[in-house]
Amino acid sequence: MTKQKQQDPGKQRLSQIDSQARPDLRKVALLQTLAGAIWPVQALAIAYVIQGWVTGQDINIVLAISGYVLAGAARALLTSLSGRIAYAAADKVLKGERQKLLERETRRIEHNVSSAALAALAVEKLPHLVPHLTRYVPAMTQTMVLPLLFIALVASVSWAAALALLLTGPLIPVFMAVIGIRARAASDRQMKEISDLNSILVDRLAALSDLRLLNAARQSERVFAGQANRLHTRTMGVLRVAFLSSTMLEFFSALGIVLVAIFVGFSLLGRISWGVWGAPLDVGQGVFLLLMVPEFFRPLRELSLAWHDRASAASVAAELAALEADQSPSIVGLGEKGQRSDGSVAIALTGAALKRDGREILLPDLDISAGEAVVISGPSGSGKSTCLKAVAGMLPLTSGALFVDGQIMSDDVADAWRARLAWVPQRIHFRDISLREFLNADDDTQIADALAKANAVHIVERLPGGLDARLGESGAGVSGGEARRLMLARALLSGADVVLADEPTADLDRETADKIISTLRRLADNGAAVLVASHDPDLITSFDRSIKTEIT
Repeated sequence: MTKQKQQDPGKQRLSQIDSQARPDLRKVALLQTLAGAIWPVQALAIAYVIQGWVTGQDINIVLAISGYVLAGAARALLTSLSGRIAYAAADKVLKGERQKLLERETRRIEHNVSSAALAALAVEKLPHLVPHLTRYVPAMTQTMVLPLLFIALVASVSWAAALALLLTGPLIPVFMAVIGIRARAASDRQMKEISDLNSILVDRLAALSDLRLLNAARQSERVFAGQANRLHTRTMGVLRVAFLSSTMLEFFSALGIVLVAIFVGFSLLGRISWGVWGAPLDVGQGVFLLLMVPEFFRPLRELSLAWHDRASAASVAAELAALEADQSPSIVGLGEKGQRSDGSVAIALTGAALKRDGREILLPDLDISAGEAVVISGPSGSGKSTCLKAVAGMLPLTSGALFVDGQIMSDDVADAWRARLAWVPQRIHFRDISLREFLNADDDTQIADALAKANAVHIVERLPGGLDARLGESGAGVSGGEARRLMLARALLSGADVVLADEPTADLDRETADKIISTLRRLADNGAAVLVASHDPDLITSFDRSIKTEIT
């Protein structure tokens, strides 16, 4: 039994990226190859004019100039058109890859990569795919076609000049392959340093107040400066490899040009009579050879530059492949705003379990319908909050089943189900918008009614600007209990069929807690199914029934 060698995941992922743009890039490669193939026409026009000028022959100068200008215009048109197609295709691929990355990672529940590293990948690293797509594939096609065409044209004039190109040309890809290994390693190190630098920056910004209190800001600056210097070193390492590659390329290109130039010069001086087919080399033929040799090496030059673009793109593709191979659980559904499903509310959880932080959590059996107020109680760590998230489709089950509205929870059902929910978390997070926008209602009468039912009228009245006040992400200006009452007012205004609340009375005085319990009770009386995770005895006795959880 033969053991098959597994392909590098980064290369596989890069091939997938290439395939997305391949139809357009084939057009680009064809157009650029056609543009390159026009150069011999211009070279012939130049050689024809110089031959006539040196020998004194009568030439059609208008025809020569017209041919040169028309060929140049055709090259410019083909190059411009190919560039537009290439960048449009690359931008489309970049947009698609960024969208897939964001959709997948925002749905993921547990992240093995920091948000800063993900941001660096989306914003700084993915654009490295664009130079690869726009240059590497077209350069490969040109390298396979144009040098062969040019060497055939050179050989039709002088077999010696063609032999010089055959000896020097193939050395370039060999050295490119050797240097390419170092280029890939240098690109990998650079990409890692970019992620590390972004992670350090986000961590330090998040802990800025603590760093100031501990008088550790200067130490943090030194750590960040050291990381920035490491990124600088890695970037210079990539540039050193690039310059090394360019130096080798220019050396062999210059060697080929020098060999042909020496041959042409000595041939025109009459010192060499061999290397041509029959008659001695004339001025026009010599000029044609000298003009063709640099163009023979031009596709190889472009491929060398694109080779480094490919090394950077391969590093990015490897990082994408590693993220896609991560089997961390994601929320059920697409996480999009779904169309609210109709019908009466029904929730049934049977024999369910899921894994969190490497341990299995058994969930209690539930059977809840519209108008019921049910509390999940139990010791801390027994899975109360986890059960709420599972009911919301935020955590996928590893066993058992969750039925919502008579359907088993799945990707097809989850978004429409979540459109019926209102979520009241233990720690409130506000968007940086006005309170009116946060409550998501245009009618001030409806807002006033909801605030009254949530016992939150006085909260808004004392805020500067009232409903136009901005609370900021942390809810500045309101206490924890007041923030929860505002969330309940939002739930009332949303007309949610199901209200999920996580420890709504935690860390509150008795009077505030009673007001929140009253509001939750009112939501159930209005026909909503209310499911709460709490160990508050007053809340438990106020609800219709209690379901206990145990630590497993």
